[in-house]
Amino acid sequence: MCVKWLKMEFVLGALGASGAVCFTNPLEVIKTRFQLQGELKKAGNYKIHYRNFAHAIYVVAKNEGPLALQKGLLPSMGHQVFLNGTRLGIFDLAQKKKWILKNDGTVSLIKSAFVGAGAGMLGGFLGSPLGMLKIHLQSFSAQSIAVGHQHNTTSTINGLLTLYNKYGVVRGLWRGATGAMVRIGVASAAQLSTISLLNEALIDNGVLTKDQKFLSTLICSMLGGILMSIVMAPFDLVSTRLYNQAVDAKGRGLLYSSYIECMTKTFKQEGIYGLYKGVVPCYLRLGPHVVLSMVFWDRLRMLESEVSSRIKATQSL
Repeated sequence: MCVKWLKMEFVLGALGASGAVCFTNPLEVIKTRFQLQGELKKAGNYKIHYRNFAHAIYVVAKNEGPLALQKGLLPSMGHQVFLNGTRLGIFDLAQKKKWILKNDGTVSLIKSAFVGAGAGMLGGFLGSPLGMLKIHLQSFSAQSIAVGHQHNTTSTINGLLTLYNKYGVVRGLWRGATGAMVRIGVASAAQLSTISLLNEALIDNGVLTKDQKFLSTLICSMLGGILMSIVMAPFDLVSTRLYNQAVDAKGRGLLYSSYIECMTKTFKQEGIYGLYKGVVPCYLRLGPHVVLSMVFWDRLRMLESEVSSRIKATQSL
């Protein structure tokens, strides 16, 4: 039964997140460009191609065409299948098994954060190759507005095969996985534990009833997205830069040899502002993505529950 639940929740989580990313991918393209702009350069020592969120959308559309705002959509959807299919599936199983509850039946912040972090790190690891390829495609741009290293990746399959043939499995496909695991682990712990606690608080304090499931999911997702983006921004930036940096013939990074080096180098050269580059597009992308993915996920779970109940009722006749 445990395996059956996990299989179904993997599918539901993957479908919910993949549906959401179709709407939010353009926001992630902009976020990626901001995070790579002025990499390891002090303020005033680099050309600013993207001044703000609205200007960035205009610049990308003008120089590369409107469709450029959907760069990396295919690997992004695939990334969501592994990432959110895994973490949402495991977290839902934990909810059904009551692994995140205290002895008195209320939600435990520590248990929720622990399960959320673990599920997120596993999902981040499994989806890492597609996550890296997504960054390569999103950062690749017209030379006049290029930021960061340009990988000149043309497609999802071509990109994966090139990485594997050149550098192998570890330094090719799973390069930068550590950054992705930390990023998702922190974000997942903040998001899933916050949403669970907020949902419980809204119902316990009479703000909403248990029947107002959709509204509760919407409110909790929006509030959880704010916290998630603030906590996650520096880790997200480091993950993007580790994925996007140029490498030598053996697949070793030319700018950063480790997660810690990327974090410290960025802070020394760009200050705290550097670690929070792209925080606005990060939330503008993350907020709608969290809301849409959680709402889609919640609707799909309700549909699956209704269908299962009808099948059981039919079988008992």
